[in-house]
Amino acid sequence: MTVELEVSEGVGTIRLDRPPMNALDIATQDRLRELAAEATDRDDVRAVIIYGGEKVFAAGADIKEMQVMDHAAMVKRSKALQDSFTAVARIPKPVVAAVTGYALGGGCELALCADFRIAADNAKLGQPEILLGLIPGAGGTQRLARLVGPSKAKDLIFTGHQVKAEEALAIGLVDRVVPAAEVYEQAHAWAAKLAQGPALALRAAKESVDAGLETDIDTGLAIERNWFAGLFATEDRERGMRSFVEEGPGKAKFV
Repeated sequence: MTVELEVSEGVGTIRLDRPPMNALDIATQDRLRELAAEATDRDDVRAVIIYGGEKVFAAGADIKEMQVMDHAAMVKRSKALQDSFTAVARIPKPVVAAVTGYALGGGCELALCADFRIAADNAKLGQPEILLGLIPGAGGTQRLARLVGPSKAKDLIFTGHQVKAEEALAIGLVDRVVPAAEVYEQAHAWAAKLAQGPALALRAAKESVDAGLETDIDTGLAIERNWFAGLFATEDRERGMRSFVEEGPGKAKFV
């Protein structure tokens, strides 16, 4: 398999494994969608890491595979391509991308699907599709602009240039830069901490933020209000408030 899901202590690691550069061919895209659905459905997965290994996250699409595709073939394929990445973005649990080495093209777009990005100090990210006479097709024009703003996104997409980890941090493309040897360890620590949190509240928080970004403020507030009120029906809310009153903040153990 080109992608595997490994689960330990509530954390599911979706691991890309297509040496040497984890090129995202059709089989890998489809497998990503399958494992995103599995991570969504499994109760023993409370948080997710997207990881390409110690040397590279993903260097982009399989260009040799794409080169032979004509317009009709890509019209047929492009929706499935986007759906694979959207499946990752819509995992209703905290998702962190552990980025080492190159995260280019589809690799960068995959990292954009996470809630949080931890990058190695040797990481390089970018959307170089313009150098092939193309534009990003797996969500890059949309998710990148929402993350770093339209002006910076256009600069990256129009020029195709790569940004090193520190510049990626400065523009908000990644959230933390660490030594390369610590990337997975720190991603796992972030995920494991959240895996101990209240699963339904975390889902509510993620969906409220994500759905709210796609709409006007009044609709966003309605989404938040409905989730907020709904959580009063959960055991975790009862445990959290009881623990706060009896023991003080931050000591609740959620189910």
